[in-house]
Amino acid sequence: MSRLLRAPFALAVPALLAVVVALVPLLYLVDTSLQRGVQSVLDEIFVSRTATLVVRSLALTVVVTLACAVVGTINAWLVVRSSIPLRPLWLMLLSMPLAIPSYLSAFAWITWIPSLNGFWGASIVLTLASYPYVMLPVAAMLRNTDPQLDDVARSLGASPVRALMRVTLRQVSPAIWAGALLVALYVVSDFGAVATMRIETFTWVIYGAYRAGFDPTRAATLSLVLIAVALLLMMVERRARGRTAQRVGAGSIRTTVRRSSLNLVAPALLIAVSSIGLGIGVPVISAISWMRNGKDVVWSEVWSTIGASFGVGALTGVATVLLALPVGILIARFKGPLSAFSEGAVYVTHSLPGVVIALSVVYFGISLARPLYQEIPLLVFGQMIIFLPLVVGSVRTSIEQSRTAFEDVSRSLGTSRMMTVFRVTIPLALPGIAAGGALAVLGAVKELPTTLLLRPTELDTLATSIWKYSSVSDFGSIGPYAVALMLLAALPTAILSTVTVLKVVK
Repeated sequence: MSRLLRAPFALAVPALLAVVVALVPLLYLVDTSLQRGVQSVLDEIFVSRTATLVVRSLALTVVVTLACAVVGTINAWLVVRSSIPLRPLWLMLLSMPLAIPSYLSAFAWITWIPSLNGFWGASIVLTLASYPYVMLPVAAMLRNTDPQLDDVARSLGASPVRALMRVTLRQVSPAIWAGALLVALYVVSDFGAVATMRIETFTWVIYGAYRAGFDPTRAATLSLVLIAVALLLMMVERRARGRTAQRVGAGSIRTTVRRSSLNLVAPALLIAVSSIGLGIGVPVISAISWMRNGKDVVWSEVWSTIGASFGVGALTGVATVLLALPVGILIARFKGPLSAFSEGAVYVTHSLPGVVIALSVVYFGISLARPLYQEIPLLVFGQMIIFLPLVVGSVRTSIEQSRTAFEDVSRSLGTSRMMTVFRVTIPLALPGIAAGGALAVLGAVKELPTTLLLRPTELDTLATSIWKYSSVSDFGSIGPYAVALMLLAALPTAILSTVTVLKVVK
């Protein structure tokens, strides 16, 4: 259990440094948007075009979030509660869309069905890319709920469908809401899929304002509106989750597998097969087809791009873990005003899309760090801001789950708090810390808008190479980069999903 202790100075200072880094985008967006005065900001916000962007972005978010809530929940029920064979394999395959960037899926769908663009094309692509954000937390919660409550409902005369709707869904509704929030924030922040599908949302217009005329005031103002939309989504989720009936207990540990009615398993299995076939099959088959039809592939360039991608990813992973460690330890072990402030400040960036963070870091580089502008350190800095909340969450959870008794023994032997942190706390939490670093590496390899805006001009990554060739519809050249990206991203995704598999279906 976390204790109310005063944080050591050597821990508080780096934690505050992480807070400063996390708040860089927000501070620069506010400063830049106010350069022409408050009236200019109001004039930009209260125009019909901005209202249209808000309505379109929210409509896309609502459609995709509802679809992901349904698909993700059904897939979670199938791999946890049903009696289908090879459930760990099913869960791993259903998690694999996390390894495929949304822009790559969008390219695959456009080449397959050229007319599938606009609102509904983006809705399909984003749903197939983001339903695992609902599936994984729901699967974990289903594993920890008592399945005999369903049996009681059935014994009282409820049909299988009615028991599922009235009992099971009520139990896992907090996880559904949490996953839905992640999906909503993902859709609001997405750039690659909406740009490929040619649907004007905030991220695409902000990127266009930067590239076309380098209008920082307009881009920053629109970014603040987008942040307000994201914060609104977070408030709605929190309010809805607060109204949810809470489960009193998980009951005694029992197997979660139940022999389910064919009327439930058949449609759930159809949805799972469709999720795998459309979410993984379409981009994989398309990428292989592109590679086979491509000509004059310079493999030395492909290999150098792979090296550059994972070089930047490794630097981002290491830097983000080092920055997240003090914050995670502070939140988990030293509850108080400082830890609460640090947690809130770090998680503010979770609502910021990559294009907004990249734009903010561009202003930071031009204003205060011009020698680093379009250099690798500034690129790593921008990606570090994006993935800091994810790594902090992984570190915090791992430390909270480790026993404090070992730390108490260390302190009773005369070891200082900081030495205890280094010798006991961090080694015990090392698997979770490593998992957080792997998430940062995986995200950095796939990340597109920040890399586009901040990379050195001579540096090409897998993501930027795919984007470069897609802009001229040279899909034959995209093939090798797409296959390499999916294969290399699939490995850490499989490793990370294995942890969930062991927890969910054991």
